[in-house]
Amino acid sequence: MLAGFLFLLFLADGVNPQDNCSYQDVLNYLNLSRNNELYTMTRPVTNYKHPTYVSLEVLLYAILDVVEKDQKFIPYVWTVTRWNNEHISWDPNHFCGIDNISLPSESLWKPDLTIEEMTEKDKAPPSPYLTINNKGDVEVQNDQVLVSTCRMHTFNFPFDIQSCDLTFKSVIHTAKDLRLQPSDNSSEATEWSRDLMRTQYEWLFINMTVTGKNATDELGQDIIIYTITMRRRSVLYIVNFLLPVLFFLCLDLASFLISDRGGEKLSFKVTVLLAITVLQLILNEILPSSSNKVPLIAVYCIGIFALMMLSLLETILVMYLMEQDHTAEDNEADKDPSPSDDCTTQGKMNFHSCHKEWHKWTQCACACDVSAVETPSELMSEARTDNGTKLMEEYHALEKLSDELRNVEKTLSLLLNNRKEEEKPGYWTTVAMRLNKIFFIFYVTMIGLFLAFIFLKWNTT
Repeated sequence: MLAGFLFLLFLADGVNPQDNCSYQDVLNYLNLSRNNELYTMTRPVTNYKHPTYVSLEVLLYAILDVVEKDQKFIPYVWTVTRWNNEHISWDPNHFCGIDNISLPSESLWKPDLTIEEMTEKDKAPPSPYLTINNKGDVEVQNDQVLVSTCRMHTFNFPFDIQSCDLTFKSVIHTAKDLRLQPSDNSSEATEWSRDLMRTQYEWLFINMTVTGKNATDELGQDIIIYTITMRRRSVLYIVNFLLPVLFFLCLDLASFLISDRGGEKLSFKVTVLLAITVLQLILNEILPSSSNKVPLIAVYCIGIFALMMLSLLETILVMYLMEQDHTAEDNEADKDPSPSDDCTTQGKMNFHSCHKEWHKWTQCACACDVSAVETPSELMSEARTDNGTKLMEEYHALEKLSDELRNVEKTLSLLLNNRKEEEKPGYWTTVAMRLNKIFFIFYVTMIGLFLAFIFLKWNTT
């Protein structure tokens, strides 16, 4: 009885449940087409006093880029917009259980939502279709590559945490016509975004905060703010920037072991200082120029640069003081010959005289040897007559040679003593050496205090 009654009712309405099983039948029933201005031109309400409630859901799919220099944030997001069209409704039982259909997005009116922070038009094509159900609920899913502005706080770079906002609102509709409300809370948006996340660039996604602000009067506008919080992965910056600067500082400390007498120490320090300058130029290309505070990494580089420049100036001063002693010695040498030179000259003269005497003595000995080849009778006669004279001459020659050797020995001892006195550092050299030791202790203390201050500041802020 009931089935027959329903069948007769369907026939009375002009609907045959066996024939209306296609989407086109639903569209024909709704009289829905692209040329129907009822669906496309105006806000879909039966009474203009009824506001249209729009539900918004935003999920973060990827963090494509963060440009600190230009203060740009480029995320890839998935948005789902839902609202009710009061002109659309049908009974699924009349159409073989069809309760939703998909239509081209140009077929129906859509809320004019925009993002305040967007600076470039979305390059990704919009979704070509939307979905409606039998109660008139319309849903549009769209993926967007957003190029938006974001105020970067780089004071703690590279250990910084950034928060970028995406503010959704209507372009022209006020709260009287359009009411915005988020369809999920902060915890749900964070959890779903973590599940969908594909890439995070150099950042680590922390959470997403959803904040809805309703207008207090009908002339205001409802807004929904999605705040994306992320932390920078600082390992690469530590390896590629912070540690090299610290290594250059260690090289500057090691340069104190180089002798100050040559120019190698000065050239080494200048080279290390130029390397720090190159790293500062690289840092200038990374950090934004509109930062209110000087970033700690800039303070870190400038502080180390200042310490190394102070070390370079100290080296120049030490070399200047040591040069004063050399200048004074050269002036004294030009005015008066040194005693050591006299001793050296006298020693050379004594040595030459000793050499001549020794040569004479050897010649005498050779003459004696030559005369020895004569006949024994001649030798015996000459030996008796000249024996006393030759012995006396040889004795005097040996005595004179021993005196000359004693003089040479005294001269050599004077030369050694004078050389020891010359090796003793002068007054300004002694002052420079003391200054170098005091500055080294001061330099190491300043480096320790400065690095402790910087790292504590990075940890506490």
